[in-house]
Amino acid sequence: MQFLKILFWCLLAFLAAAFTMGNWTTVPIRLVGGLIADVNLPVLLFVTFLLGLVPTLIWQHAVRWRLRQRLATAERNLTDLRSSVVAATEPVADPTTPLAMSIDKPGTAI
Repeated sequence: MQFLKILFWCLLAFLAAAFTMGNWTTVPIRLVGGLIADVNLPVLLFVTFLLGLVPTLIWQHAVRWRLRQRLATAERNLTDLRSSVVAATEPVADPTTPLAMSIDKPGTAI
């Protein structure tokens, strides 16, 4: 399986390199103030890709952090609840009330 992963990433890198070599042209970008920036097309595509990827990654990390915090809070609450239930349900023997069971008549209990 590791071999297939390496093969996939090598193939992807080869395709990216072939795309870069085939499209290495400059693209003029008009900036503020009449400035013109000549940017290579693969660099422009990579920057555009990052502009879409970075906010998505930040959002995903924020969601994962929030879910971890909620899970930790729920686990703490569950631990506290379990410890309070165990402490509250300890059996208490009452030696003053005897068990009343008739020996003469089987199956009768009070």
